[in-house]
Amino acid sequence: MGGFQMDDQNKNLILATALSFLVILTWFVLFPPEEPVVAPDAEATISASADGTVPVVDGDIAVSATAPTTATDPVAQAPRIAIQTPELSGTLSLLGGRIDDLSLTQYKETLDADAQTVRLLRPVGEADAYFATFGWAGVEGLDANAVPGPDTLWSVESGDVLTPDTPVTLVWDNGVGQIFRNTVSVDEKFMFSFAQSLENTAANSVTARPYGLLRRQGEPSYLKNFFILHEGLVRMSDSQLEETKYNKIGDYALDPREGTQAERVDVAENGWIGYTDHYWMTTLIPDQSQPFRSVSKYFASRDLYQAEAVMAPSTVAQNETVTVTTRLFAGAKEWETIRNYEDDEGVGGFLDSIDWGWFFFLTKPIFFLLHMLNQYIGNMGWSIIALTFILKALVLPLAYKSYVSMAKMKELQPEMEKLKERTGDDKQAMQQGMMKLYKDNKVNPASGCLPIFLQIPIFFSLYKVIFVTIELRHAAWLGWINDLSAPDPSSILNLFGVLPWATPEVGSIFAIFSLGVLPILLGISMWLQQKLNLAPTDPTQKMIFAWMPWVFMFMLGSFASGLVLYWITNNTITFLQQYAIMTSHGARPDVFENIKGSFKRRAKTADDTKTPKDKK
Repeated sequence: MGGFQMDDQNKNLILATALSFLVILTWFVLFPPEEPVVAPDAEATISASADGTVPVVDGDIAVSATAPTTATDPVAQAPRIAIQTPELSGTLSLLGGRIDDLSLTQYKETLDADAQTVRLLRPVGEADAYFATFGWAGVEGLDANAVPGPDTLWSVESGDVLTPDTPVTLVWDNGVGQIFRNTVSVDEKFMFSFAQSLENTAANSVTARPYGLLRRQGEPSYLKNFFILHEGLVRMSDSQLEETKYNKIGDYALDPREGTQAERVDVAENGWIGYTDHYWMTTLIPDQSQPFRSVSKYFASRDLYQAEAVMAPSTVAQNETVTVTTRLFAGAKEWETIRNYEDDEGVGGFLDSIDWGWFFFLTKPIFFLLHMLNQYIGNMGWSIIALTFILKALVLPLAYKSYVSMAKMKELQPEMEKLKERTGDDKQAMQQGMMKLYKDNKVNPASGCLPIFLQIPIFFSLYKVIFVTIELRHAAWLGWINDLSAPDPSSILNLFGVLPWATPEVGSIFAIFSLGVLPILLGISMWLQQKLNLAPTDPTQKMIFAWMPWVFMFMLGSFASGLVLYWITNNTITFLQQYAIMTSHGARPDVFENIKGSFKRRAKTADDTKTPKDKK
């Protein structure tokens, strides 16, 4: 008879735990463990069918079908200018003035000592060809051959190496009275500037539109295609953010003028357009106070993606020169760097290029706090632990009410037993009596659910932060945890490195059982947290409670180490809070007795299943 009260006391906790389990299970199904990323260099070279000239169509840009395809074509033979900055290395090709060879010197593909640096841009003829170029589209007085495009061979007017201190100027004379110049500069981080000028020495005035374009051959081979992560087009148009995955770009309406699928947006001011990967991005940023046309295209016949920023037409009279400056961001999506470009250099809404997700109102402040803590502490692992303490302090008032309510419900145990004796099998009378008992003693049985319901969006938001932001990539904590964005690399299958064999690869059936130290600690922390209360007497509820910690241990074993570390810390703090609050209200949990009781009940259950012959 005494078991009923514990059923009622734990009913809300069981419900909340079951709901939490259901949400996490759904999350695990929708967002399966991340597959290992294949380095771009490991992919076979693709056909370079994505290059060509840029003729004019009503003052807009189209792409011709001509394409160099071999290592001896002009792309490989064209002279190049070296790019050297603290963050970048590569070359600028004089063919089209393209930036098509760019590596991020501070980032490696893997944690291996001999790992290659991340290569962001690649010339036509290589796998994942990807480049940026700037040119002009003739509108009036200039045909396609009189304006520079992606295949124009520029000359160097000044500069021999592009560095933050030494810009480079390229020049091209069309031979009919117009001289075009591209003055390229770069800062200490990831921002290039292209000052495009048109000098008109002819007798008649001419009109042309400067543009910048990004051209990408097919979807990148290292595309993760993960539901929680946006990869593809990202653009800002008059403060409106648009994110379009590659497969959705292919759904654009067909433009009969060009035979391409395109979507155009006319931007009055404050806009940019580009492509974003997991951690890297290239973005065209026109003058934020001037109108431009933002264009996203897909050429299905050549599997080519193209993003364009086409500026307003410029009319240049005889002996006049016009200059238009467009910036190119090509680098890592570092929060502080991108924020500085937004705050200090006027790139409106640039911080939204990081994929904050639907819970942006949580992910943004959570990451800001984590970033500030890391600047002070200097270690992302300890910063996650400190962040957990702060988040738990913020929800402490709710947790306090929940644990006080649980303590009061424990005090009502004798009354609940008497009520059950009086009502017998009359469930309606039992329910009415319970509600009256709760009301008279000012106990809210649902308050135990509040901390868990609040914990779920925080957990999801932190998962998003850890998965998306580059600051967690390859961030070490201590010992064997050298990448908080990746699962715990240790494994119980080789006794955490004692035995001389490697852990199972991701995707192997044995990987399911390859639990690391952190997932095991997570299961133990959840199990101890349960022992603050007696197990329910109902067999179904008892089974759910018994299996819950170990199910979560296996489910979260393949999650990022930073997330598992947060969960362990959260469980530990919750245990201490609940123990202290319930003790202060005269309902001190007997953890050790509950643990012993669970083993005794388990032994009794096992003994009851034996036959009389077995017992002999």
